[in-house]
Amino acid sequence: MKLTTKTKGYLLSLLIVLAALGIWQSATLPKQIHAPTDPVKLEYSILMGDIPESTQPGAVVSSQKSEFPSPTDFAQTAIKHLSNPFYDNGLNDKGIGIQLGYSIGRVLLGFALAMLVAIPLGYLIGMSPVLGNAAMPFVQILKPISPLAWMPIALYTIKDSNASSIFVIFICSIWPMLTNTAFGVASVRREWRNVAKTLEFSPLKTAAKIVIPAAAPTIVTGMRISMGIAWLVIVAAEMLVGGTGIGYFVWNQWNNLSLANVMFAVLLIGLVGMILDMLFGILQKKVSYVE
Repeated sequence: MKLTTKTKGYLLSLLIVLAALGIWQSATLPKQIHAPTDPVKLEYSILMGDIPESTQPGAVVSSQKSEFPSPTDFAQTAIKHLSNPFYDNGLNDKGIGIQLGYSIGRVLLGFALAMLVAIPLGYLIGMSPVLGNAAMPFVQILKPISPLAWMPIALYTIKDSNASSIFVIFICSIWPMLTNTAFGVASVRREWRNVAKTLEFSPLKTAAKIVIPAAAPTIVTGMRISMGIAWLVIVAAEMLVGGTGIGYFVWNQWNNLSLANVMFAVLLIGLVGMILDMLFGILQKKVSYVE
């Protein structure tokens, strides 16, 4: 049976994962401590009580476990978290499901607020060259600013860490959607707009029937980019403000020197980001069309 290109790609991915696990396992094997081969050093170690008297030169004295978690340690940590992901034992002891839920909720709320502002404003900018020329200098100034640079201002003015995190998601999500919506609307073929004028469509009907469907692939691309940025930013924002969320969980576990928990959280962050991107990829295929 001939394998398809997609199947071959999946098999190659599996091989890469297996190879990475093998390297990881070998790198975290216990390190064996050998007795000195030099008779003088051996006698000194015996006198100091570091090794038993009957130890032969070069013999294995003990094995030291690697400080970095092994694949087995990681698997045990993952099973522990997934077996009870929604427990709540107080401020600093919540299940991984609850922590993820807080982060996803903040991202979705900030993203939704950005949509409510960016898409209508982007539509207006795309439809009006004058408004576009007036707005773009402000967009170009504000867009390169790191979202986390807004956090001190948000904390000072809003005085609430949760609302400040949502604001940071809003401010980082708005620019890709705004610029892509404006570009998509401005790129709609003039012939289609002329048809709407010929049929005497109202501005609202023109937007709903002609412009938005034509610009939808570009708009969804902007939404997809914004969601990716928002998921990146929320982790860093939660590390700064603390409290709850997957970012706070990572920082708290690092302070506890629990690398296995940190690695598990990092894997979950990647998986959730992949799922969110896949959902927007499906939406993008739904609104795409061939002229």
